[in-house]
Amino acid sequence: MIYFYSLLTIFGFWLALQISKRLKSVLLNSFVLTVLILIGILLSANIPYDDYMAGNAPLNNLLGLSVVALALPLYEQLHQIAARWKIILLIVTLASLFSMLSGAVLALLLGASPEIVATILPKSITTPIAMSVAQSIGGVPAVAAVGVVVAGLQGSVFGYLLLKKLKLKNAEAIGLSVGAVSHALGTVSCMEADAKAGSYSSIALVLCGIISSILAPFVFKLLYFIVS
Repeated sequence: MIYFYSLLTIFGFWLALQISKRLKSVLLNSFVLTVLILIGILLSANIPYDDYMAGNAPLNNLLGLSVVALALPLYEQLHQIAARWKIILLIVTLASLFSMLSGAVLALLLGASPEIVATILPKSITTPIAMSVAQSIGGVPAVAAVGVVVAGLQGSVFGYLLLKKLKLKNAEAIGLSVGAVSHALGTVSCMEADAKAGSYSSIALVLCGIISSILAPFVFKLLYFIVS
């Protein structure tokens, strides 16, 4: 069954791509459709989620390797980064800090424990990095992954659409904004709508992942130093 569930996931993604090409909808992008399709299959076939996750191990094990793959879009955009590295670095650093602080401060205000705050802190960076960051500062990696998916879904569904509704026309600004808070899922949404915005979103998701992994322990300690 281990290969069956992996093939099922690949089939769900393939089907979602075909539907997405026809719909051409920002709201129902390929990732959202894949999730909906897989949920529908699991519920209709009465497949327990734990069984599905265990059987999907071949694909799940590739998650760590995807960190290395993130170097590719960064390498492809080196010429753009070199030309505008100061403003890009400033934007992604501020975005990383704001993304971490927004979730962590809200959790503190709601009375969350240090473990939950540490888990929520890296919600806006890509899953493998977020899980590693959460674990290093005392959070729960599995729950951190859920937070990443939720943040990514929100960004992929509403991020690009909201920025366009706000009359933001600069593709670079749109891409950096979405990539900084909604990582790979937001980048997919941007890429499907505007290739240029997607390329800048890929820059943001890689740089924010790097910057957040460096700053997260200091931000976590600073928050509890201020609170105490």
